[in-house]
Formats: sequence, C-alpha cells, structure tokens
Amino acid sequence: MTTHQAPVPQAATEAGPPGGPPGPAARATRRRVTAATAIGNFVEWFDSGAYAVMSATIAGLFFPQYDKSAALMATWAIFAAGFIARPLGAAFFGRYGDRIGRNRMLALSVLCMSGSTFLIGLLPGYSSAGIAAPLLLLLFRSVQGFSTGGEYTGASSFIMEYAPDGRRARYASAVPLTVGVASVAGSLAGLLIIDSLSESALDSWGWRLPFLLAGPLGLIGLYLRSRLEDTPVFRSMERNDTVRKAPLRDALRICRRQVLTLFGYSITNAVGYYLMSSYLISYMSEEVGYSKSDAMLTSVIAMLAYCLACPLMAAASDRWGRKPMLLVACVGFVVTTLPAFWLIGTGLTGAVVGASVLAVLVAVIGTSNVPAMVEMFPGQLRSSGSAMGYTAAYVLFGGTAPFAATGLVSLMGTPLAPGYYLMVLAVVSALVVVFALRETVHLPLNRTTVLES
Repeated sequence: MTTHQAPVPQAATEAGPPGGPPGPAARATRRRVTAATAIGNFVEWFDSGAYAVMSATIAGLFFPQYDKSAALMATWAIFAAGFIARPLGAAFFGRYGDRIGRNRMLALSVLCMSGSTFLIGLLPGYSSAGIAAPLLLLLFRSVQGFSTGGEYTGASSFIMEYAPDGRRARYASAVPLTVGVASVAGSLAGLLIIDSLSESALDSWGWRLPFLLAGPLGLIGLYLRSRLEDTPVFRSMERNDTVRKAPLRDALRICRRQVLTLFGYSITNAVGYYLMSSYLISYMSEEVGYSKSDAMLTSVIAMLAYCLACPLMAAASDRWGRKPMLLVACVGFVVTTLPAFWLIGTGLTGAVVGASVLAVLVAVIGTSNVPAMVEMFPGQLRSSGSAMGYTAAYVLFGGTAPFAATGLVSLMGTPLAPGYYLMVLAVVSALVVVFALRETVHLPLNRTTVLES
C-alpha cells in the first residue's frame, strides 16, 4: 500500500489534532457540534416526508384538474427535480466547503433549504396564480435539492472533524439517524394534519403547516451553527495556507479512485434506503394488497428500527472497521433481501419483520458509509470529493429506485422483483468493497496524502 502525496507545503503534513482541545471544553463543544449538525440535517429531510404525504393535496392545488393522474405525476416530477439539482449543489457546496470552510457552507445550506421550504408554504395555488404556481413550486423544490446536495456530506465532514479518534462513526451516526427521524416526523406531521382537518381547511391552509415549520427550525439550525468555530482540520489548513484554490478540479484529478469507490458501494446504500423509506408504502398497498394504514404502520416501524440500529451499528464500525461492516451489509442484502420481500407478502407481522430486516441492513451500511467517505479523502479535498461520489450514487440510483422497482415488478411479473434489483447491486458493491476499498478507520483526518492501492 502506497500513498500519493498532494503537492502542498510540507508544514501542512503535521496539522493539529482533529478532535479539538482535550477535557470538558472539548466535550461541550462536541455536544454543540452534534446538536447543530442534527438540527440542520433534520430540516433538510423533514420536508421530503411531508411532501410525500401531501402529494395528493399539492397535485390538486398546483395543477389543472382535468386529468388527476397527470397532476399527480407532475407533482412527483417536481419532487424528482430536487434530485436533478443535487449534483449542482454537491459541486457548489463541496467546493465551497473546501475553499471557505465547513461551517460557512453548512450555514448557507440550511439557509437555502429552510428558506425555500418556508416559501413553498406561502405559494398561491393554480386557481389564483395560474402557471406561475407550479413553476414557483419547481423553482423552490430545485433549491431544496440544490442545498441537499451539500448538506449530508458536508455535515458528515463537519461532525467527524470534531470527533475524537476511535469514536468517529458514533458521532457521525447523528447524520443518518436524523435523516430517519426527520423522515418519520415529516410523514407523521403530514398524516396528523390530514386526519385532523376538513378537506376545505386542508386545501386552504393546512397543507402549508409542515413547510412553514421549516422557517423557525432553520433559524435555530443557523443560530447553532453560527456560534461554532470551523473544524480544527479546516482551521489548521488556514493556518498552514494549504487551502486549495480549485478543490473540485483537484479532487477529480487526484482522488478519482476514491470518488469511484465511494460511488460503487453507495449505490446499495441509496437503493436500500429509498426502497425501505419511499417505496415501501406504495409497494405494500399497490403490489401486495395491504391497506394504506397497514403499509404506513409498517414503514414507520421499519424507520424506527433503522433509527435504533444506527448508534449500535456505528459503535460496531468504530470497533471492527469500515470495510468489514460494509461487507457485512452487502452480503446481508444478498442473503436476506428475497426472504424479507417474501415475508412482506405473508401478513402484517411478516411485513414488519421483513421491512425491519432491510432497515437494519440500511443502518449497517449507512453508519459505515458516512465515516468511510470522510476518511478516504484528504482534508483539502474532503468536501468536494465526498459530495461528488455520494451524490452521484443517490441521484442515479437512489432517486430512481422507486421508479426502477415499479418497472421491474411489471416487467418480471413478480412482486419480488425489487429484491432481485437490490441483490444485484449489493453484489456489485461487495466487489467494490473487497477489491477497491482500503480500510480508513485509522487514517488521520488532518492528513494531506491520498491513499492508493
């Protein structure tokens, strides 16, 4: 195993410790960092759950109703626009995080997300604004996707560059954990509003509530982040004058193997998560024949299992390493996905067990994916490199997972088709982990070298 030395001043090679100052002050700082990371990440993902539940209402308000199916499809097309904007956000925020700082990047990200989400809650409908209504919805949804492109990987870098060695994954688990909590909270908030209000109240103002909530939540996240210094790693880069002027270009040139490796094992993480979170409800109700309430209950329980598993799997990652845990997850998907999908078709109890098995495996791969993608890149190129590889996997495979799964069920004529799809991707990711991924758990986060094979 060799390393490729990036052309930087020698003084940068021995930067200060990433964990910050020792003692109670460091622990207090890390608690604030965790809180700031969690609230910002929560805002980013809360809207996705609320939008999904409110999709039928939004379709009725923002599109002409001569074809209700077309209106609903247009609503989901606008939802997909957020995924299309993610690569642009990944490039912008990744470069910004490596050039200006992790904290400033995250402050701008949460401001864009909360502001655009809040403005969606203020939009007029098609009946009063005409074609401007769906166009504005498309614009703000794109801004949401743009900001999400940098939030997840940026938040991961931020919290890990403060974390103590040996506990990085446990700190970083706040990122996937808050994604799960926010998705459940957004869905439950939407369902509570739908069940509590009359149709007229829902159409006039009720649908706006979960979007307007993003305003104060975003301000809280912005306040918490603004009170923190940038990470010890980035401050060391500034002191040693090793901040890159073109980190995006340099990441593509120097870290191409790392970007492709991250993409290769993240595709299973992406598809597993979106099958478990976004697709499960429609799959159970449309393909298997469950009521929507049973499907929603199963989805919520699976997401809770995911949330509970995240800190446990993160602790295992810190103990055993990223590569073994990623491999366990990939092999687990290959072995248990078909039995899990079969269980989902056997009744409500079986559905809960099958969905929870998939959820735990998503937690296994997600809690090692986050620290590995931060650790595999040198400090100067970390935000840019991780954002490109991770976001590409989620846009190309995660965002299309429900569509691909639905098409495969129709093409293959079996409700087990999504399971076959996930298994094939898991085999690909397992091969990437075995042959391309180098263990990263012991790598210093302040290094300036790129790990090579």
